[in-house]
Amino acid sequence: MSAIGELLLGMLVLAGAALSALSAFGMIRLPDVYLRSHAATKSATLGVLFILLGAFLYFAFYLDHISAKLLLGIAFVFATAPVAGHLNGRAAYRSGVSMWERSVQDDLKAALKKEKREAGR
Repeated sequence: MSAIGELLLGMLVLAGAALSALSAFGMIRLPDVYLRSHAATKSATLGVLFILLGAFLYFAFYLDHISAKLLLGIAFVFATAPVAGHLNGRAAYRSGVSMWERSVQDDLKAALKKEKREAGR
């Protein structure tokens, strides 16, 4: 059972590393700041969570040590990374960073126009 558990934990950490590498590739390859933000928040967050979870489970099951630091790291990344990515994209949009020319939908444009109309009253 020990060898199977270590193999599963190793696969969890390897999956996290693969997701993080995919995120890095997306940061290089994608054409605009909004798509890059999407790559950074989705796959990098999940990749880091897999790696931290694999380390936590390894320490818990094989070394009989519950690491509060790893639990706090998991909670912190889970709570802050998606919010930070969303705020970066929103700040870029509000500061006028143009979207990729082949983008087909701009959901925030109508909402901002409505917000400006209501603020002008």
